[in-house]
Amino acid sequence: MFDWPLDWIALLVAFAALAFARRTSDRLAEVQARLAKLEGARPIAAAPVVAPPLSPLQEPAEAPPMPPPLPEPTEATLQPAAMASDAAAEQPPLVSPPPVPQPAAGFEERIGTRWVVWIGGLTLALGGFFMVRYSIEAGLVGPEVRVALGALFAAALLAAGEWTRRKESISQIAALPIANIPAMLTAAGTAVAFATIYAAYALYDFLPPAIAFVLLGVVALGTLAAALLHGPALAGLGIVAAFTTPVLVSTGEPNYWALYIYLAIVTAAAFALARVRLWRWLAMTTIGLSFLWTLPGLDAGVETVAPHVFHVAVGFALAALIVVCGFMFGPAAENDEVEPISSVGLAVYLLGAMLVVLASFHDGLALIGFTVLVAATLAVAWRAPSAVGAVAAAAATVFLVFAEWALRDNPDLLVLPGGALPGMGPNPLGASVTSHLVTAAIFALGFGGAGFLAQGRAHNAVVPVVWSAAGVFTPLALLVALYARIAHLDRSIPFAILAVVLAAGLAVATEALTRREERPGLSASIALFATGTLAALALALTFALEKGWLTIALALMSLGTAWIFESRPIPFLRTLAAVFAGLVVLRICHDPRIVGADVGTTPIFNWLLWGYGVPAASFWGASYLMRRHGDDAPLRAVEAAAILFTTLLAFLEIRHAVNDGDMLAVPSLAEVGLDVCVALALAIGLERLRERSGSIVHNISAVILTGFAGGATVLGLLLFENPMISDVAIKGGLLNILILAYAFPAVLMLLLSYAVAGHRPPAYGNTLAAGALILALSYVSLEIRRIYHGPDLTAGPTSAAEQYTYSIAWLAFGVMLLGIGIIVQSQRARLASAIVIALTILKAFLIDMSALTGVWRALSFIGLGLLLVAIGWLYQKVLFRRQQQAPPAQPAA
Repeated sequence: MFDWPLDWIALLVAFAALAFARRTSDRLAEVQARLAKLEGARPIAAAPVVAPPLSPLQEPAEAPPMPPPLPEPTEATLQPAAMASDAAAEQPPLVSPPPVPQPAAGFEERIGTRWVVWIGGLTLALGGFFMVRYSIEAGLVGPEVRVALGALFAAALLAAGEWTRRKESISQIAALPIANIPAMLTAAGTAVAFATIYAAYALYDFLPPAIAFVLLGVVALGTLAAALLHGPALAGLGIVAAFTTPVLVSTGEPNYWALYIYLAIVTAAAFALARVRLWRWLAMTTIGLSFLWTLPGLDAGVETVAPHVFHVAVGFALAALIVVCGFMFGPAAENDEVEPISSVGLAVYLLGAMLVVLASFHDGLALIGFTVLVAATLAVAWRAPSAVGAVAAAAATVFLVFAEWALRDNPDLLVLPGGALPGMGPNPLGASVTSHLVTAAIFALGFGGAGFLAQGRAHNAVVPVVWSAAGVFTPLALLVALYARIAHLDRSIPFAILAVVLAAGLAVATEALTRREERPGLSASIALFATGTLAALALALTFALEKGWLTIALALMSLGTAWIFESRPIPFLRTLAAVFAGLVVLRICHDPRIVGADVGTTPIFNWLLWGYGVPAASFWGASYLMRRHGDDAPLRAVEAAAILFTTLLAFLEIRHAVNDGDMLAVPSLAEVGLDVCVALALAIGLERLRERSGSIVHNISAVILTGFAGGATVLGLLLFENPMISDVAIKGGLLNILILAYAFPAVLMLLLSYAVAGHRPPAYGNTLAAGALILALSYVSLEIRRIYHGPDLTAGPTSAAEQYTYSIAWLAFGVMLLGIGIIVQSQRARLASAIVIALTILKAFLIDMSALTGVWRALSFIGLGLLLVAIGWLYQKVLFRRQQQAPPAQPAA
């Protein structure tokens, strides 16, 4: 039997404990939810385990038996427990596990939840546009009804987008991050609204410009506000739809003013949205689409110049105010860094202004607008270093504008074969030239002054370097363009004076910058101004002297740049010296004669000597100065240019001298022989030079020249220009062309074989020695042939006396080589002697035995036999005896 009062008390206590546990469990779940929310994880509510309530008729279950009492703690048991508690205290608190990542969306999910939504939104917008077009073409309804239906359709789409957005917010259904239905509906409604208002204004004249401007502004602001709520999907579709609206809903007679006012509003809204959300992609997309709308109508005539200038000017202003970092309302700039979008945005609109100037044939209004934008670029970049990249773009567009003007209006291009017609072509000193002179002076002073004053204003070294480069390049480029337009690349003392004045100004700027304290980019800027000084002086020489002096001036600039590097060791100067060398190489590729047909007829002392000799000396000097500071790619380029110009100087002077000034003549035996001599001599010099310098350029150039000499020897001297094969006449006595063509190359090839001994593979030197032997034998044989046949070596048969003379001469040559080898103890000479004598023996048995008759055959074999006996005696009694009498080597201690 139970004690009923005690049972009821136990039952009440059980209910109270159950309620208290439920309340505690709810609070714990709430705390866990808040903690999960703070950690970015989804809260997982743990359902409390609640025991079912006991009915009044049910007795409580018996309690489990109590465990036996623990023994009394001793000292041995307390120590491990204390250590365990300390270890538990040292452990870090438990951290809740990170949320489980959601699985990636599959292909079917992407199609059903994203792509379908995108295509549906685009289809709605296109449906509205095509409905408007169809109603226009079919004449179904009047203009007023068309506009009203378009407005209703746009309002319905916008209302549907807002309703779906609010329904998702109320029902706590998270929208997809990329392709949500409310954003697509709102984007389609925005596009239709743009089209409707634009059609009411431009097509039907229902709205005056002021009302249309207000309505388009309201739609643009609504698009901005909607994109802030719906994200980038709406912004992307809205901007594309806004820029394509004039294409889908257009007329046959475009109104450029209405178009560009509309685009100005769209651009302003897009830039504002990109600025608020910091969407770089939206800013770049807007800039690109705005530039594309500059292209239509450029060739329509002067009447479209004003709206085009308005378009690029408004776009430039909006980009400067909203997009450029650190200027007015743009994003904040960081540490004077050059920000790409800030620079590219201004540069794109400068490009558009340049195209307007070129397409309008330098119309006055277009030129004024371009000048204003260039000045604005300098002003914006002066305040915001993030846009300093646009300064370089401004300098490039200025040069392109003036270069195109100089080439297009050049009267020299209008000269007919019978002479220029009276009054044809623009006046070189007309109004166009005057306006361009004034504009060029403004640009030169603006860029030059800003490039000098901008030094020391930024902590980023790139900023002052860009300013100085633009400040140096722009005046020089403008001076060249004006010189080409006005002086037609002829001598001009006034332009030479202007170049000297410019050089003086750049020199003063260089000296002033040199005295300043060191700042980021200052050294490079000093180098640029110093290089500009050299360039201006070179241009002064070019303007004051003949056309060929341009090559000399550019080459001297390379030497001058290397000399400046001695006092200002800036790596950029080494590259600049190589660039000048490359420009000179390109110059001679255009006209290898330097001055065209005016080379002159005087041997050696003609324009080739100045046009190739001075650059060669300049490049050798520059390479000497640069090598003292290390071996790198710019040095190798300058060394290659020095070797190239030295080689071309020698070859071209030979061609000029041999052919009496005719640079287009067919190569002759004398020219080929002299070319081989020059190539071998240069190869010998380069072999000696590379031993001291270790330059890979000297090494490769020596091999190339040697290969050229070998090829010219085989193809020219031994085949095509060989007097025994061709109709080359050998005039003169013993001193004739054969000495230059065969004897001298043989000696030089032998010297080259000794120059490479021990520095290149043995086969390399042995090949050269074999070539020298072949040339020497060829010279001896050709001289004998000339003695018997006169100048024409191909005329008449070969007599027995001539055959006998060949054998005697070859034997004498072999004996001479043997004597030289014995005297100087040269194994190579003795081997060459053996080869020559072996050839003589073969000739005696193969040719002399059948070709010679009578006494000539006997004398040939008798002489050959006596000589062979004498050679054997020399080897036995002289060479071999010397080797036996040589003291034996002492053994090493």
